[in-house]
Amino acid sequence: MGRQGQQRTSGRIVGALILLGYVAYIAGSGLLDSGVGTAVPSDLVANQLQISAGALLMLINSAAVVSIGVLVLPVLRPHHEVSAYAYLITRVFEAVMLAVGILCLLLLIPLGQQYVDAGAGNLPSLARVAQETQFYSYQIAMLGLGLGSILFCRALFRTRLVPRFMAVWGMAGYAIFAAGAALEVLGYGVGLALSVPGGLFEIALAGLLIAKGFGHPIVDRVQANSSMV
Repeated sequence: MGRQGQQRTSGRIVGALILLGYVAYIAGSGLLDSGVGTAVPSDLVANQLQISAGALLMLINSAAVVSIGVLVLPVLRPHHEVSAYAYLITRVFEAVMLAVGILCLLLLIPLGQQYVDAGAGNLPSLARVAQETQFYSYQIAMLGLGLGSILFCRALFRTRLVPRFMAVWGMAGYAIFAAGAALEVLGYGVGLALSVPGGLFEIALAGLLIAKGFGHPIVDRVQANSSMV
């Protein structure tokens, strides 16, 4: 398989991982949130399996986003090395921050058991701290993702690995997405609304990559045409 074939295969895997990450995180978040609920001690203990399963699904998303950065690195590096490594670092940062938030919520299970056994403790306060930590970890992860992905889409625009209108959509969508995450950290609840353009771009990009993979870089096209003259 030549380099172009490898890029198409990598693109298809990246597209599949984007969708896998979405499905795993949304499903896991739903399970975990309903299991934690209002952090009533007896509920935390009774819902231990549900909470653990939700956390595992969310951690699958963390593994998926790191894999995306690893697969994109050799595709972008020959053309835009700084953007390639910046995107990989961004994806690793995102995965770590998301994992920190998830682990904070998992700590509620032993705390809940201790509360039930001892009949005392500061579980309600600790639960609020854990949930707030998860919230801020998520928003900081999304802020990093948005900023790093602007460079990723800029590289896609310059190389035409995807159609240029897609790359422009991605740059605009991720800029809005990053602004929404920053505003959430500052206390303005607009992140969900501002995540729509970037979220739709990721789904569209995933579909495009699964269908076609990464295209033939414009740099390689120019070199190929020059060699034919």
